[in-house]
Amino acid sequence: MGSVTSAIEPLPAEQPASVVPRLIATDLDGTLLRDDKSVSERTVAALAAAEEAGIEVFFVTGRPARWMDVVSEHVHGHGLAICGNGAAVVDLHDGAEEHRFVKVRPLDRAAALDVVEILRAAAPGTSFAVEQTGGLHHELAYPPMLMDAASSIAPAEKLLAEDADTVGEPILKVLAHHPELAPDDFLALARKAVGARAEITRSSPTALLEISGPGVSKASTLELCCAERGITPAEVVAFGDMPNDVEMLTWAGTSYAMGNAHPDVVAAASGHTVANNEDGVAVVIERILASL
Repeated sequence: MGSVTSAIEPLPAEQPASVVPRLIATDLDGTLLRDDKSVSERTVAALAAAEEAGIEVFFVTGRPARWMDVVSEHVHGHGLAICGNGAAVVDLHDGAEEHRFVKVRPLDRAAALDVVEILRAAAPGTSFAVEQTGGLHHELAYPPMLMDAASSIAPAEKLLAEDADTVGEPILKVLAHHPELAPDDFLALARKAVGARAEITRSSPTALLEISGPGVSKASTLELCCAERGITPAEVVAFGDMPNDVEMLTWAGTSYAMGNAHPDVVAAASGHTVANNEDGVAVVIERILASL
């Protein structure tokens, strides 16, 4: 994990002073959330102040909808969040346990199976999990998730079969874990092997890849949500810390890498702020509001 200086830069020169932000898009883990997964009082206040000023806030995360309890009480206005790296848009107004899928951009079942077969050959020892709208399913060798138990355990080929018990549930993403490869090496290897069949990224400090349908990313789904509201990229301010944020930070008119960000994120963002444990998102929001 890379890091950048703790001082934040002025708003990027390419962001004209006349452009007033209409939407803030922020990642959660390593960005809005502190390392203990809490949302600080300062950050809660900054988010509320942004909404009160007429700036929409979108949580844009790799998390599944059922893990959104950390911020569900802080949603305002529209109450929408982009989950699964863009695979789903959910309404959190009724809390994380009662979320409603507003938009789903699934990974085709046959394509998912193709990717599994390719990665098994390219990186022996890889284990898989399948994230669907109804829950997580994984192989026996896949590291168990601490936040919730698997809905079922079986080989990926069985989980992705056309006659699987969960065939009616859209596939949001496939996860691939390797016990030995370095995270960035595994990502580079997988992207080269899979090519355009799927989008592959990562947000974990371990060698855990997240695989979505072609063209599905935080950026592309955020773009769809913004288009529905008549919001242009120039009117968006985005925050992130890991490779799964790169496309979003590149797309947004103004973007910030956290002080704890991966080097690829630092290179992609137009600015930077302090680390997540220092409320880097709130620091920038406060300054934006003060300039209005």
